[in-house]
Amino acid sequence: MGALPAVAGFVVLCVLFTVLSPYFLTERNFANLLTQAATLVMLAMALVFVILLGEIDLSAGVTSGVAMSLFVVLSNPGGIAMNWILALLISLVTGLAIGLFIGFFVARVGIPSFVVTLGLFLGFQGLQLIIIGDGGLYRIQQPEILAIQNSNLPVWAGWVMLGVILAISLLTTLLDRRRRTRAGVANRTISLLWIRLAVIAVIGGVVIALLSQNRGTGFLAVSGVPIVVPITLFILWIGTFVLDRTKFGRYLYAVGGNPEAARRSGIKVVGIKWAAFAVCSTLAVISGVFSASKVGSVDAAFGRDIVLSGVAAAVVGGVSLFGGRGRLIHGAIGALVIAVITNGLGLLNLPGGVNFLVTGGVLILAATIDAVSRVRAGGSLTRR
Repeated sequence: MGALPAVAGFVVLCVLFTVLSPYFLTERNFANLLTQAATLVMLAMALVFVILLGEIDLSAGVTSGVAMSLFVVLSNPGGIAMNWILALLISLVTGLAIGLFIGFFVARVGIPSFVVTLGLFLGFQGLQLIIIGDGGLYRIQQPEILAIQNSNLPVWAGWVMLGVILAISLLTTLLDRRRRTRAGVANRTISLLWIRLAVIAVIGGVVIALLSQNRGTGFLAVSGVPIVVPITLFILWIGTFVLDRTKFGRYLYAVGGNPEAARRSGIKVVGIKWAAFAVCSTLAVISGVFSASKVGSVDAAFGRDIVLSGVAAAVVGGVSLFGGRGRLIHGAIGALVIAVITNGLGLLNLPGGVNFLVTGGVLILAATIDAVSRVRAGGSLTRR
């Protein structure tokens, strides 16, 4: 069933909260919802790479915490005062190194990923305390980092972005049809493809129009698409291209579907797992950049509590915990569902415990749908 239940749930939740709260579908709240969701969207997309293998990374959140702790210590005037771009590169390389470290123990040594990443989840909390200090807090002082979540594109740039998205969607669709025709594979009817483009155009147009309205207060005019949105969409596009169009992506699905069959067919299973964990940890650092930009600081508990929400988002979006089935956009959709739940319940002034109860219920429902669909498919491990 893929992401269809998540998309349906997203629509139902949006309609429900629009009816229950007059503030839900306002320009200001919609922009706030997108910036709130960005961190979880990025983390969920990171986790998709390892969940597709039937693995898990419980350390993804604290990996972002360690990397961003290094960033603030290296770049802030009170620390080493290094150039912020160099400090950011060091943070990204740190995430990459952590992913390779995890991949070594999972793929080479054969320790279950749950055990390895749980150990790092605990250990990295101590490392953050050493770097930041118990009770310590560093403010983000780089305007470029703060602008990611707190500044917006010009209004015209939002419409240009929508045009680029439609053009890329049309081009990739036509190229895919051409490739299928040459391979002798049946194509979808052209009318369905045009309907899909029309849906993207309508939804995108509504979103851009809403964000183009002035959502400022007093004399301060605020409008346009938050900068974090095109960054996230670009990474989503690159990641989708890698999974759908490259040999690495095809091998990743093959290993997740049946590791032994993949190994017998000549796929280097160890290398694929190693690379997947490296990608996951690197993208987790980017989610940490988004989070630091949003809250404006990094403390010793940074990134500690978000990883389970990231796993939940991927599963809610339609990524199978059994591996071999799911897409990057499914993780993003699941994250949006969870963000809508959090945002909507907050507008209704309900206790925080209700948010956890509802999110947990949605996760169990999504996992049930996945399990039932697999049984009905006879245990099929197709990727979509």
